[in-house]
Amino acid sequence: MHPNDKLTHYELTQAGDRYFDGLADKFSRSLYQAPRGELRLTMLDYLLPQMLQLSEQKVLDVGGGLGQQAAWFAGRGHAVTMAEPSSDMLTYAQQWHRDEKTLPQEVITYLQAPLQELPLQVPGPWSLITCHAVLEWLGDPQAALAILSRLLAPGGQLSLMVFNRDALRFSNAVKGNLEKALSDRLAGKGKRQRLTPISPVSHNEITQWSVESGLQIVSVAGIRVFQDYLRQPPATPAENETLLALEKQYCRQDPHWRLGRYLLYTLIKPETPE
Repeated sequence: MHPNDKLTHYELTQAGDRYFDGLADKFSRSLYQAPRGELRLTMLDYLLPQMLQLSEQKVLDVGGGLGQQAAWFAGRGHAVTMAEPSSDMLTYAQQWHRDEKTLPQEVITYLQAPLQELPLQVPGPWSLITCHAVLEWLGDPQAALAILSRLLAPGGQLSLMVFNRDALRFSNAVKGNLEKALSDRLAGKGKRQRLTPISPVSHNEITQWSVESGLQIVSVAGIRVFQDYLRQPPATPAENETLLALEKQYCRQDPHWRLGRYLLYTLIKPETPE
């Protein structure tokens, strides 16, 4: 039996991780059919070709969720192995991919497995790994980054996106949750349907953990640098276009990227260890 089979959607695993069985529809509504989710995907579409060297290489998509990133790579000629621990999420992704008639079905392989099992099931080594919005749902994100490094081939690239703890603190302050921001009580509990990550991470942590895992950060960007702090959401298509232009202009500029709701990294594994 898969370790997730005994779990209801509001429980953590024994490792302290959060899976999302029973929440596929909520994810779809909250994260991808809403303006914030749409902007996140638009910014990934804008940034990934800038931040990665893409040559139709095989991709391991870790914690692939509803399958958006797997579809993005498959549509650009990559053979993708999509690993996802939640059976509900994986089923949703497979159905959505089948419904997308223009998507080459044969290039996506589906694997129900958590990140910790991947060195046994798909050891690679992989020249390109994506792991987007996964570490913040794990009990030990530092150990997870070390596992991703093990899976990566020398010279390989890791596209890593994490939920930014510093942005979460700033957002709470903007909303008036001053005591919560001051006391740093930012992490979610992972035991209800709320989608506040249980392990939001900071740029300083990613920097430290990367060094310890033998990885080098070669580029970083902030995703949703401004949108989450707006007092009023854009009311017209023209305002949406202006917001998108603002996000694109400053997503890689210091200091603005540091307050992106998500931080997007490209890390490489040096061919010769230093």
